Amino acid sequence: MTAQLIDGKALAARVRGEIATAAERLANDTGIRPGLSAVLVGDDPASATYVRMKGKACDEVGFESHIVRMPGTSTILVQLPLPSQIDPDAITLAISPSKDVDGFHPTNVGRLVAGDLETGFVSATPAGIMKLIAEAGIDPVGREAVIVGRSDIVGKPTALLLMHAHATITVCHSRTPDLAAHTRRADILVAAVGSPNTVRGDMVKPGATVIDVGTNRVPRENGDGHRLVGDVDHASVADVAAWLTPVPGGVGPMTIAMLLANTLKAAERTAASSS
Repeated sequence: MTAQLIDGKALAARVRGEIATAAERLANDTGIRPGLSAVLVGDDPASATYVRMKGKACDEVGFESHIVRMPGTSTILVQLPLPSQIDPDAITLAISPSKDVDGFHPTNVGRLVAGDLETGFVSATPAGIMKLIAEAGIDPVGREAVIVGRSDIVGKPTALLLMHAHATITVCHSRTPDLAAHTRRADILVAAVGSPNTVRGDMVKPGATVIDVGTNRVPRENGDGHRLVGDVDHASVADVAAWLTPVPGGVGPMTIAMLLANTLKAAERTAASSS
């Protein structure tokens, strides 16, 4: 068996095309053009790269895009991760839930817990993961899903989305003994632990759908720079799984696409409330 790759780039391109069409229609009908603003403090390179990618994606779909840059000594920030002197909870609470397109505000998290996936915003990476699973033609109903990683941004919301989709959920983490005993049961396996090659082929159920969320920089074998690898050892897992997301080109493009989808949703609600 050789796993089929779930092409996140192609899926994200289709989603962006739909968003661009809807955004243009909204602007023509109401004069409202969706816009996305980011507040970036300091010089974290990963954050800077992600913000640039957001801006480029906004340009592609006809959104306004604004970046507010502040020095690392500042005491506010929206783009995560935060400098150590800043309380992330205070910043998150300062954002209106109606503009929280990242889906991090407790109000939107609470809606997700309650199974209300329409009123609020679902964070972009978990929403993208669900799109990728659907792209593979996998219905989560009655399937066993294992999430490796329990972060507030990916692991927990992904588990909730799969639960609401009627899968049976197991969430594993750094203190889970015998991780492989859990992952081998998974029909759907989501690796979001942030550690390269954590999931190997002998840890995967034959025919499983494997979603690799990891983006880890590791030195190239020849010592010339770095390369990106996931949390999954793709060479060995591809021999066992039925479906597998690549790194790069899997979850990453979908994260930005779903962020744009949330931004469009917020703009459409603004237009509806002002009409």
